[in-house]
Amino acid sequence: MEQKHISTSYLLKRFYPYFRPYWYILVFDLICASLTSACDLVLPVIVRFITNTVTDSPSELTVDLVVRITVIYIALRLIDVAANYYMQNRGHVMGARIEKDMRRDLFEKFQELSYGYYSNNKTGQLVSRITSDLFDIAEFAHHCPEEYFIAAVKIVVAFVVLIRVNVPLTLLLFALIPLMLLCALKFRVKLRNAFKWQRSELGEINSHVEDSLLGIRVSKSFANEDIEEQRFEEGNERFLLTKKVSYRNMAEFRSVTRLFDGLMYISIVFFGSLSLIRGHITAGDFIAYLMYVSVLLEAIRRVVEFTEQFQRGITGIERFIEIMDTEIEIDDLPGAVDMPEKIRGEIEFRDVSFSYEKSDNDDPDGDPSVNTVLSHINLRIASGENVAVVGPSGAGKTTFCNLIPRFYDVSSGAVLIDGKDIRDYKVRSLRTKIGMMQQEVYLFSDTVAGNIGYGRPGASREEIIEAAKLAGADEFISELPDGYDTYVGERGARLSGGQKQRISIARVFLKNPPVLILDEATSSLDNESERYVQESLAELAKGRTTVTIAHRLSTIKSADRIIVLTENGITEEGTHEDLLKKDGIYAGMYNLTI
Repeated sequence: MEQKHISTSYLLKRFYPYFRPYWYILVFDLICASLTSACDLVLPVIVRFITNTVTDSPSELTVDLVVRITVIYIALRLIDVAANYYMQNRGHVMGARIEKDMRRDLFEKFQELSYGYYSNNKTGQLVSRITSDLFDIAEFAHHCPEEYFIAAVKIVVAFVVLIRVNVPLTLLLFALIPLMLLCALKFRVKLRNAFKWQRSELGEINSHVEDSLLGIRVSKSFANEDIEEQRFEEGNERFLLTKKVSYRNMAEFRSVTRLFDGLMYISIVFFGSLSLIRGHITAGDFIAYLMYVSVLLEAIRRVVEFTEQFQRGITGIERFIEIMDTEIEIDDLPGAVDMPEKIRGEIEFRDVSFSYEKSDNDDPDGDPSVNTVLSHINLRIASGENVAVVGPSGAGKTTFCNLIPRFYDVSSGAVLIDGKDIRDYKVRSLRTKIGMMQQEVYLFSDTVAGNIGYGRPGASREEIIEAAKLAGADEFISELPDGYDTYVGERGARLSGGQKQRISIARVFLKNPPVLILDEATSSLDNESERYVQESLAELAKGRTTVTIAHRLSTIKSADRIIVLTENGITEEGTHEDLLKKDGIYAGMYNLTI
């Protein structure tokens, strides 16, 4: 299990900016941590005083003195309760705020990452990073500073007190502490790697569960529940293995600390008893010494055992930074400007080529090969022209359309709108001018109105209804239990394929963009609905530049121009009638459909 190592100091440096806005909470939290330590540190002093007083001068230990000592200790305990309340309340809220800020930044980063990133990464892994990883970071942010601070206070105070009681015994004790810490540090990297592996496998389980539940209809239709259970069991076993490794490391880690605990206690009992016999220390000193040793060892043990949570937090920070440092492939170039409010919508592909690196799955360490999708495409689409793109599967039709809104950047050449390279425009500004109906329909877990309104946030209910009417969706929406307020379910699970398609078309109608890209926009509709929507799309396309991808050639016969795209580039273009007369690729494809 090879792991890329990033230094802890670098990770903490990257994490510090999230702490900075809440420094005042942290400072007061540490002050409260000092106060909570007071009772533990004062109690041995009180016991020592009482024991020595009883031994040396019993008459001096009066009821009045005991009452005063008790009142002082009760006051300290009340301060301890108040300080602990602040730590448990405000301290945890500080951690939660840091978690919220990091989740916000991570989600914003997710929105900025390109299509290619999501093609190469599983959703479950990303969900794990924005949930469980950030929870561990929040616990780390709150507990680690106060635990280490409390331990530092107790160790320093205990050392000062113990050295005054018995120098040789204290030096012996503190000589063993570095050895214990050194052994503990040896397990630090092991724990960190184990937790990182554990997080990765948890992400795999999340991915499989999400994939299986979203595809539950498919698995049930093929009666493949046993296969899904077997696949899940394999992932579950791998996750168990990561747990075994991490628990073995933790067991070794804690066994070593307990061994040193025992060595320290037996050393103190043995040598302390000898000092007591020889009269080098009093009974009160010996009792106080044992109590301070107990406080000291508890503090060291908390620090050592907190290494587990520390490493969980550091692992979470590392995985967070991995996402935040991911290069944004599609971003605004320096000097990019907003598109004009009104554009003509003229599109030009000028010697455009597109390719991507494809790794060999059998040899992940080998050099990736280059897969060319489009090569030297030259095409001009006039303003308001309706162009259809057809061709065999894998010819690059969808990629061709995805280059227009810059879902991908060209490898060479340029895509221009109104004579200007689209890379000179801000990405968001460019995409607001393009309406896209993609081949895979996606509806959000919202109402019908919410899904249509997504096309233009802030649109009125009347505008949403009008868009639905244009898409031929108003009739079936009105028949739903709650009409436009009907919840569509996850990914529109409560609607039929045709209904989902028409709602997504209504979303594009509402956006009302000057450029339309329709990727199999009517593929899920029945004949009657298709005819109705085609009429609506034809009306919407008037005066707008429209690019349509279609496998059902009957839907694009009325296009101003049809482009035949193959692996050799654009091989034919013309109207439906012109291409039939050429009796070429298009004619052959069309004849197969009739």
